[in-house]
Amino acid sequence: MEFRAEMRYLRVSPQKARLVLELIKGRKVEEARNTLLFTKKRVAASIGKLLQSALDNANFLSAEKNLDVDIDNLYVKNAFANDGPRMKRIRPAPQGRAFRYVRRIAHITLVLAERSSGGAHPSGETRTATRSAAPAKRRAPVAKKAAGAGKKKKPAAK
Repeated sequence: MEFRAEMRYLRVSPQKARLVLELIKGRKVEEARNTLLFTKKRVAASIGKLLQSALDNANFLSAEKNLDVDIDNLYVKNAFANDGPRMKRIRPAPQGRAFRYVRRIAHITLVLAERSSGGAHPSGETRTATRSAAPAKRRAPVAKKAAGAGKKKKPAAK
């Protein structure tokens, strides 16, 4: 079961939000909370509120639908920041001109999922056996022509 929370129209650049989101992807909820608490970025406080909202969504849905969700096994499955609408602004420039600049807005989405207690990788496969047993066939290398082969040389002028 997945639980998600969205924060829209946040006045921060999506690039700056992605820097913080990369820190918490794949971590347990408690570990992600601690990471956000000690991150020295302004957007970390907003992402912390979003993480708490996703956790509250998990609590509410588990009580509402009578699901057996272990809060201690929740981890951040996915976290991403997309572009929102851009605000175009004008800054005064020398000699009566004007320069345009853009203020960026982000839409942030956070997805929590429950990790199975068997210790397996979240995608369901084991990490050691990722390749198939049969090796892939390789093509034979193509022989390259020698440089200058097939060209006639001109006689040297005397």
